[in-house]
Parts: sequence; structure tokens; C-alpha cells
Amino acid sequence: MSPLSAARAFLRVYAAGALVILAQLLRRCRGGYSEPVFPPQPGRVAIVTGGTVGIGYATAKHLARLGMHVIIAANDDARAQDAVSRIRRETLNQKVEFLYCDLASMRSIRQFVQKFKKKGLPLHVLVNNAGVMMVPERKTRDGFEEHFGLNYLGHFLLTNLLLDTLKASGSPGRSARVVSVSSATHYVGELNMADLQGSLDYSSHGAYAQSKLALVFFSYHLQRLLAAQGSPVTANVADPGVVDTELYKHVFWGSSILKKMLAWWVFKTPDEGAWTSIYAAVTPTLEGVGGRYLYNEKETKSQKTTYDLKLQRELWARSCQMTGIRDVTKDILSE
Repeated sequence: MSPLSAARAFLRVYAAGALVILAQLLRRCRGGYSEPVFPPQPGRVAIVTGGTVGIGYATAKHLARLGMHVIIAANDDARAQDAVSRIRRETLNQKVEFLYCDLASMRSIRQFVQKFKKKGLPLHVLVNNAGVMMVPERKTRDGFEEHFGLNYLGHFLLTNLLLDTLKASGSPGRSARVVSVSSATHYVGELNMADLQGSLDYSSHGAYAQSKLALVFFSYHLQRLLAAQGSPVTANVADPGVVDTELYKHVFWGSSILKKMLAWWVFKTPDEGAWTSIYAAVTPTLEGVGGRYLYNEKETKSQKTTYDLKLQRELWARSCQMTGIRDVTKDILSE
């Protein structure tokens, strides 16, 4: 990648983060965050990807506290077993378990879905939370650029393979829900349809922002398909804000120093970062409502290009080709 292009991506991502941090600082000064009240969810089942640490762990813990049967999908057995034990102990909910799933491997994703379906459980909530951030250039098991392949394509495939169970589990007045976790960096992301893998012009900052942007396009098109079918499933996007998690180990060294000094004050805690995902998963306010971008438990606008129906459809078609699943768009949408 040219030094100028790399610098541009770098500055855009950190500028987006700085604006969010400033907004969070102002909110802290005005009294901070208060935990929303969520309704109990007994008898419902949720899958949370990346539920062993950070926002994912907090999401799984809170859903379990609400009475849900929570399945943590992750690729670290030791961490996952520890997370399950802690959540069971803290919530007194024994219906918390772990199933191995490596989102960087389509084979692993398919194996996870097979194991889950063998349990014969319904599925009411799927939280697409796992991800990597600004890692060095490297590939997934299937040869995809890691940000695009794991953050986006892995969740694209997982969601599509679970759609039949989600549809069977939802009902009129009590829809099943797909929640995909994006980021404010999507506002500065660029969807390069000619080079989605970044092979010609790679930047870890640009690749991360693109993966989070792709999740928004995906969620909106998925919602269109679901609505056109009259399916009792909705798809929304959650933006957690800037949260104090382990994801920052690959960021610019100066940012890492600032994080260590100021995270306790200006960053959200993992619990606070999880609230928007939980809100999207359970709030009655969003019953039957999809295609929304949510931040601080409120609907807001995403990047302007994400509302481009042609781009939504084009990315979906390309994603189907990459993951080897059938594109049903033409069968469902007439335009």
C-alpha cells in the first residue's frame, strides 16, 4: 500500500475514534451511563460469538442473567470453559455452555452449526460479536483477508446457516433476532468491491473499517429479505462505542499508551459496551423492527452509502459466492 493511502486510512480511523471518545468523555462529565432495565427472557436461546472476553462476555453474562439459555461460540477452549463457569456462578443460570467455532474457518462454522442443530434447540437471538481489530496482514483458513474473512464473512455464513432455525423459532409478536456488532469506524470505511481482500492496497486500519462497514450492508439486506418473506426474524446493527477490551493490542503505540492512561475514565466498560447489543436482542421496543443502526440504545443513522440498495445487493451476491451458499435475492425481491 502506498504511504499516502496508509496514512489516510490511519488518520480517518483514529479521527472517528477520537470523536467517539470525546462524546463519551462529555457524557461521563454529565453523569455517565446508567444500566438500562431489560425484561426477563426465560425459555429463550441465544448464541453469542466471541463470548469469552470483553463485550462478548458481558453480553453473554447479561443474557444469562435475564434467564436465557446462552451458547458461547468461540475458538479458545480454556477461555471458554472459564467464561462458562464464571457466568454460571455469577448469574446462577446453569444453562450456559460452550461450542467450538472458529470464524476464520468455514469448515469450523459448518461443524458448529451441525453440532448446534443436533441439540434440537430453538434459536431466538444470534449476536454476531466476535472480531479482530487492526491485525497485521494475514489470511483465514480459506484464504480471505482476516478482517473481512472473520469479522464479516464468518458471520455472514454463520447467520445464513442458522436462518432456518431462527425462522422456526420466531413467531408473530415475538420475533427471533440477529444482532451484528459494528463500530463507529464504519463511518470512515470504504467498500472496495474490486478488491474486498485488500490484496492490492492493504491497510490494517482500512481493512478493519471495511469489515465493520460490510456488517452494516449485510444487516440491511438481510432485513429486506426477511421482511419480504414475512419471516418472524429481524436484523439490526449495534455500535458499542469505544470500549476497554483486549482488541487494542495491535493499535498505534501512542494510542495504546493513551488507552492505558485514560481508559478507566473515557472508555466504556465491557458491560456498558454490551448494553446496546443486549437492547437490540431483547427490548420490546424493537419487536418486529429491523434494519436499524443502534448506538447507546437508540436508533441513529449509519454511513450514507449503507442505504444504497444496489451496493447492499452486490455485496450480498459476492458474499454468497465466497462462502458457497445460494443467493436467494432474485427469488425474494422483485426489484
